[in-house]
Amino acid sequence: MTAHPTPLTGVLRVSPTLRTDARGSFMESWNAKTFADVTGIQTTFVQDNESTSALGVVRGLHYQLPPFAQGKLVRVLSGAIHDVVVDLRRGSATFGNTFALVLDDKTPDQLWIPPGFAHGFMALEKNTKVFYKATAFYNPESERAIRWDCEQLKINWPQPGTAPLLANKDTAAPGFMQADIPASWY
Repeated sequence: MTAHPTPLTGVLRVSPTLRTDARGSFMESWNAKTFADVTGIQTTFVQDNESTSALGVVRGLHYQLPPFAQGKLVRVLSGAIHDVVVDLRRGSATFGNTFALVLDDKTPDQLWIPPGFAHGFMALEKNTKVFYKATAFYNPESERAIRWDCEQLKINWPQPGTAPLLANKDTAAPGFMQADIPASWY
């Protein structure tokens, strides 16, 4: 496993070691010791989530307030996503900045998103399956969202050839400047 820094401090692209031979492939997608050795991060996951999305579905930009703020380890089981994170850590040098990358089923890459970031994605293929581990349980009272197409964030979303499909809560989400962002994440 290797970890690659991103422009947002704390967010990492994690590449598990993929072993292939004539039979197929094998990878260890999660190992707490290896993750800690490679990233310096010791974490406990308490919940696994999996979604299936149609082409053009946008999920996010979601986050939970403390003490239910979630760290996430995201990967794509099938299909592809345009994955986006937004730094919500007040006082951070990158507060309000975004980072995006494509995760797909062709590589084993994963994205580590620590607490203090909003997260969302757009499905780039039909029947895209996204799996992520979370460090805190889902808590509906602490769930918040930022509008996916917020002008202040200037996220360059792809055009998959279909109109984006969103949940009502994502369509109604406030912009970045109106979002409920805590002073501290810990």
